[in-house]
Amino acid sequence: MACYVLACFASPSSALGQQPVSPLLPPAPAWSGASEKLIVGRDDRWITPAEASGFTTSPAFAEVRQYLDRLAAASPLISVHGFGHTTEGRELLYVRASKGGAPKPVVMVQAGIHSGEIDGKDAGLMLLRDIAFRGKADILDKVDLVFVPVLNVDGHERMTAFNRPHQRGPAEKGERANARNINLNRDYAKLDAPETRAVVALLRQFDPILYVDLHDSDGFDQQYDISFTYAGWGRYARHRATADWLEQRFTDRAMTALTQAGHIPVIYPSPIDVRDPSKGIRYSPEGPRYSTGYGDFIGIPTVLVENHMLKPFRQRVLGTYVLLEAALRLAGQDADRIAAAKAADRASRPATLLTRWTQAAQPIGWIDFKGIGHDLYLSPASGRQEQRWDGQPRTLSIPIIGQSPAETVTLPKAWWIPPEQVETIERLKWHGIAFDTIDAPRTLPLDQITVTEARPLPPSDGRYPIDARVRHETAERTLPIGSVRVSADQPLGLLAAALLEPESQDSLMAWGFYPEMLTAPVRTEAFVFAPMADRMLEQDAQLKAAFQAKLDADPGFAADGEARLNWLFDHSPYRDRFVRSYPILREPR
Repeated sequence: MACYVLACFASPSSALGQQPVSPLLPPAPAWSGASEKLIVGRDDRWITPAEASGFTTSPAFAEVRQYLDRLAAASPLISVHGFGHTTEGRELLYVRASKGGAPKPVVMVQAGIHSGEIDGKDAGLMLLRDIAFRGKADILDKVDLVFVPVLNVDGHERMTAFNRPHQRGPAEKGERANARNINLNRDYAKLDAPETRAVVALLRQFDPILYVDLHDSDGFDQQYDISFTYAGWGRYARHRATADWLEQRFTDRAMTALTQAGHIPVIYPSPIDVRDPSKGIRYSPEGPRYSTGYGDFIGIPTVLVENHMLKPFRQRVLGTYVLLEAALRLAGQDADRIAAAKAADRASRPATLLTRWTQAAQPIGWIDFKGIGHDLYLSPASGRQEQRWDGQPRTLSIPIIGQSPAETVTLPKAWWIPPEQVETIERLKWHGIAFDTIDAPRTLPLDQITVTEARPLPPSDGRYPIDARVRHETAERTLPIGSVRVSADQPLGLLAAALLEPESQDSLMAWGFYPEMLTAPVRTEAFVFAPMADRMLEQDAQLKAAFQAKLDADPGFAADGEARLNWLFDHSPYRDRFVRSYPILREPR
């Protein structure tokens, strides 16, 4: 019988901790480090499921819950809580590790938002065990730990050997997306998934001084085993004070701890081209769709951890443990400094929002990258040259590719949302964005936005996104009772801007929230409207010139009678008020 699973090619594991190796994966360099001392003996009653398997497997969610309940029953430092439910109705859990007493700042850590990238779950279980029973309770002297072992529980429970075949262990892995095939780490802005809504509510509840999101990477082979980064790689952060703390304090502490424990850390190298490492790595701004971008927009220092997928599962779990312990200890030490940085960012009132950027013409820096050698071979399957990594260390100098601003919008005094846009108002509530609702009509000069071009993008994460261009015009408008005013003068003003400014790549419009705008206009019959349009062109020189320019620029349009009449109807007083009209109005400064 034919077999296409990597596990079918794996040799049996003959020793504790030895991961079955597939000849289809590149060779893994031998590794040994001080962090191996974190593993308990086989006879330890608090051995975690991953340790008990020699790090060949990772436990199902029921086994995780059972282990955590045992910890909580045996230690007053540990408690287990629900904080919502998944798409399929499973309970979401967080663990709080605390010494009690006066409230302390919280460090919030989550694993399994991409549930196939599950190192953080098993590292967290080991760390909680050691806090409870193995002499590390002092970590909790100045901070509490809130740990989400698996955020995407539905995807986690669909573990098979078919998921993430490019990742070296565990033997079975969960799926990247949730039960609706929504990538939760693209959902922080639009909040379509109950899991994302729940974790955003948790962020609002605890307002942590540090937020850590644990992943495994994709990409090319390299010597580094543990990498981490921040929103916009720090350089392009939207809020500067928290970004400065991450770059100036967190980076050095994490790098030092990992290096001393025998790991090879780096700031996450996001490749320009996974097929050619020499093209360099990308530094770029981020929007609030991502955990890191969201943390940046709401003023919470946020770290994205990306362990290298080709390093053995055991090595990755141990490196994650080391990084988490270092993060907790530093956060406790720097709690006042972080609180001041958060307060500074939340007191800031940016006047603009960068919405589009392009690759910079010249590198913004260079890095001596610890890569792995490879050659190329002609693949009969792809018909092209494919990489074949040889496992041999190779250092090369590669560029860091930055970005240049391409579009920036000036923020208004406020945004006005009509009462019928309940989806939008609902999301403001979920995010904690402040707004006022009027109880009497109000007439104001407002910025009204018309969509001039709209290009549908491929379906993504439960939505049909659009790429649009808009035109702004000021007109007096009367707002009905129930209209919502969102002031830009608030701590979450920048997040409100990212959601409500139509030029933003993470705006609700960009995610496809207002399809009624793009509905075809209901036009009167051509035998009536054509002579009306003829008269319009005769009487309006500006309209005639714009129409002629459109005809000259677009031969297909010029040859399409219906398209011509629709364009003119859209530029007439008879136009449908919904068509291409962005429903949210802007109150100028």
